[in-house]
Amino acid sequence: MPDSRSETYAERMTGQPREALLAETFVSLADSMVAGYDVVDLLQTLVERCAFLFDAADAGIILANAAGDLEVIASTSERSHLIELMQLRAGEGPCVEAYVSGTVVSIPDVTAIQDRWPRFAARAIELGYASIHSTPLRLRAETIGALNLFREHQSKLSKKDAAASQAMADVATIGILQERAFREADLTQRQLRHALESRVIIEQAKGVVAHTRGVDMDEAFRLIRTHARDHGELLNSVAHAIVERELRI
Repeated sequence: MPDSRSETYAERMTGQPREALLAETFVSLADSMVAGYDVVDLLQTLVERCAFLFDAADAGIILANAAGDLEVIASTSERSHLIELMQLRAGEGPCVEAYVSGTVVSIPDVTAIQDRWPRFAARAIELGYASIHSTPLRLRAETIGALNLFREHQSKLSKKDAAASQAMADVATIGILQERAFREADLTQRQLRHALESRVIIEQAKGVVAHTRGVDMDEAFRLIRTHARDHGELLNSVAHAIVERELRI
């Protein structure tokens, strides 16, 4: 199927111009990014839409984990999942290169990369892929993964395709980082709430110690803190035990 075709598969199937289909996809994905959304489901939807919109047999996303190792997070089929896993193990291929370089890596003809990435090329040909195009998932200087398109026909990545795939990769990046921000914000709120609740307990414990020991509040706090340090316990735990009359200092 030549790259100069005037109409994509998605356009033929829907009767809509691809610009409208892309806009519809962006709106749908944006609507999905509300508090508590499932980022894995979002990325799965994204790769499925990418395969449809870009005339790809398969699409997938790889992400770097906390240790910097690349993992497959979404894939349209077991076939693309296998090749992505293979190239990760081999440490070679356009998907890895896109992540490492932070730039688009377009392979119009897989047979032309047999010298550069022999294991990858052999496996790609065996699985029926003829061209592969990888777009980095990045936010400014940070690259967190890559969006990968696998086609069964040889084809270049047109300028329109490159721009559109980068836009889809940007949506994926925003979705991942926003979900991370939600989790971090929730953690911050829980930590703040815990700190405030702990302080209430500590103030109550200070009152108990001040009363039972006949000391002022500052001395009461010093006694509680010293006990916690000497026994390797959390200040909040010691205070809670004092308030519950489980501990007497």
